[in-house]
Amino acid sequence: MNRFRMPVLALLSGALLAAGAVTQPASAHTAGPPLRVLADRAGVRIGTAVDMTALAEDRTYRRTTAREFDSVTAENVMKWESVEPQRGVYDWKPADDLVHFARAHGQVVRGHTLVWHSQLPAWLTTGVADGSIDAKELRGILREHITTEVKRYKGRIQQWDVVNEVFEEDGSLRNSIWLQQLGPSYIADAFRWAHAADPKAKLFLNDYNVEGVNAKSTAYYNLAKGLRAQGVPVQGFGIQGHLAIQYGFPGQVAENLARFEALGMQTAFTEVDVRMILPADAEKAATQADYFRRLLDACLGARGCRSFTVWGYTDRYSWVPGVFAGQGAATPMDEEYGRKPAYGAVREGLAAGR
Repeated sequence: MNRFRMPVLALLSGALLAAGAVTQPASAHTAGPPLRVLADRAGVRIGTAVDMTALAEDRTYRRTTAREFDSVTAENVMKWESVEPQRGVYDWKPADDLVHFARAHGQVVRGHTLVWHSQLPAWLTTGVADGSIDAKELRGILREHITTEVKRYKGRIQQWDVVNEVFEEDGSLRNSIWLQQLGPSYIADAFRWAHAADPKAKLFLNDYNVEGVNAKSTAYYNLAKGLRAQGVPVQGFGIQGHLAIQYGFPGQVAENLARFEALGMQTAFTEVDVRMILPADAEKAATQADYFRRLLDACLGARGCRSFTVWGYTDRYSWVPGVFAGQGAATPMDEEYGRKPAYGAVREGLAAGR
């Protein structure tokens, strides 16, 4: 159910934006309760992806991450190329640091991600390409990777993105090395192995462009329905929520959440940001705020939606400009941690509750 209230948008586009204010100053950061307090009252986790270099080197980033959020996701440091850059040689320190930070600040952790076609270590992709790693060995390597990482953080990860981005836009399976070498059974295997390593962690499918009802999200619905009928522990559907205002807001978001919930699954918004063609202006900021609020309201309107995570909260460390030329300003705070209307929209939505 979309419960976005027009008076909120009117406030954003009227009083704030008519005055030329696109952000609030950094001095306003401590005014009122933080997002995590409002989220707790609303019965949802509010999360952010965390840049571990920024966490170590930027005091304002570290303080804001601890203050505003009660859930954290490793932006990169739990991905395969980071944790096992050489075969059998592991580097757990950055991921460990995030888990320790979360524990010290009363936060839960979302694990991201166990199986993906991207950010794989070179030793793996090269071995598959030159034939030195055959299908049988690859399956064993995948099982070992999932088991090793999930066991390391057993009891300390609330949700895992087990399988990430396995479908194309038309609903066909992505032609990744996993599909090429192992066939579609790797998806069920990954969930079974992750569940065996930590039976209490909630296990998610995760992808982009699946906010509403479309060919891609329907492919996930059919996959989840089939796997669950076979007893495979697919427990959640993660909707990334990478939007762009120039493409409009997706339709049937509430309906999409409802059909996964009807399967007995949790849902979550896992990587929300809303980019725009630069430069930013007041009108774009108002539209961005509207999009953030509408996604959040969809989550709050769905009983099975337990967490809402932004993919970074300050433009200072956003991934968007490095990937989408001429686009950016995608997060709720600007490069100086000034609060945008999008921050206010999320705050208002959490305050309104379920």
